[in-house]
Amino acid sequence: MHHAKPATPAAPIPENPGFLRGLAWLAIAGCAIFTAALLIGDVVVPDHDWIADTISDLGAGEYEWIADIGIYGFSLGLIALAAAASHAHLGGKGWTLGVYGLLVTGLIVFLVGARNEYGDADQDGTVIHIYLVYALGVTFAVMPWAMSEGAARMGDRYGWACKAATVLWVVMAPIFFFLPTDIDGLYERVLGGVTFIFVIAVALALLKRARAVSAFGTG
Repeated sequence: MHHAKPATPAAPIPENPGFLRGLAWLAIAGCAIFTAALLIGDVVVPDHDWIADTISDLGAGEYEWIADIGIYGFSLGLIALAAAASHAHLGGKGWTLGVYGLLVTGLIVFLVGARNEYGDADQDGTVIHIYLVYALGVTFAVMPWAMSEGAARMGDRYGWACKAATVLWVVMAPIFFFLPTDIDGLYERVLGGVTFIFVIAVALALLKRARAVSAFGTG
């Protein structure tokens, strides 16, 4: 009678530095696409005041596709960052929470663009834009701090950048709802820059991880 041999534990599969590098750069590209779309929209859209008019105003009307490209690009960048951060998990529950948060936030940003419920008094069906905005307020308050410890494993500056993004966001984001409408467009763009600090910091930490894997074959 033959006895089956016990299964040999599978060896850990090493990270793929090229795959990791591509995803990290895609996350950075998402920020760049969003920025470029806003700058182009600010120039192309007639009678648009980038200081007074919000991104929501830019995403309504005949030229809404310009802002939508930026929004979808940023959504893709967030999801790419989630994939990269899960491929090179830098440890801890906070990093795991951040990965899930990036996936959810990527979906929320996509829905903001897809629903087109802004700037043009759209009331078709259930309007969820404000709830999506609140959800973004929560996720961007939690994710950077949660991932700061893992990012710091690749360099203190990455961890500090994540923490700085959290502090800036928590302090600045609520103020947006109380600003006069003649400056809220500029303020909203500054808030967008705060989210970029977090995304780019984590992406750069993962790029450094990819270089380490390429050099040594292991983390």
